[in-house]
Amino acid sequence: MAVKQSFQLTQEGVDNLKTELAFLKDVKREENLEALKEARAQGDLSENADYDAARNEQARIESRIAEIENIIKNVKIIKTTSEDIVNIGKAVQVRFVTTGEIKKFDLVGSIEADPKAGKISIESPIGKAMLNKAEGDTVEVKTETGRVFSIEILDIKNMESK
Repeated sequence: MAVKQSFQLTQEGVDNLKTELAFLKDVKREENLEALKEARAQGDLSENADYDAARNEQARIESRIAEIENIIKNVKIIKTTSEDIVNIGKAVQVRFVTTGEIKKFDLVGSIEADPKAGKISIESPIGKAMLNKAEGDTVEVKTETGRVFSIEILDIKNMESK
């Protein structure tokens, strides 16, 4: 029997997926159907690159729609707690001990992770190291490449909704 997978997301993450799903269904799917019609109108489909490209795009769109629908069906929305410990749904300000650099990270589920936007997964090396720690704690982080560094947890808050 297959194990049912659940996906941890913030409410913002769920809303973003619903927006993407609506765009794919209402806009991209329609654009793709038009491209398929135009390609079919060109005649012989056996050597029609436009038709092949449109079919590949159709498969990509339908695959992503199915993926998003599965995530939304099996989502577990993260409820932030008032506890002052690091956990999913928290915004954590840290100081890198060796450099003194201060950064803020939002801890999210792996699907929502976007390091460029400061959203890191609780399954990432930094996320794992900080999990269940408190303000003032210094933790050692070991990266997948074997590099080790220390960070000090300066502040923990509930993530802000945009």
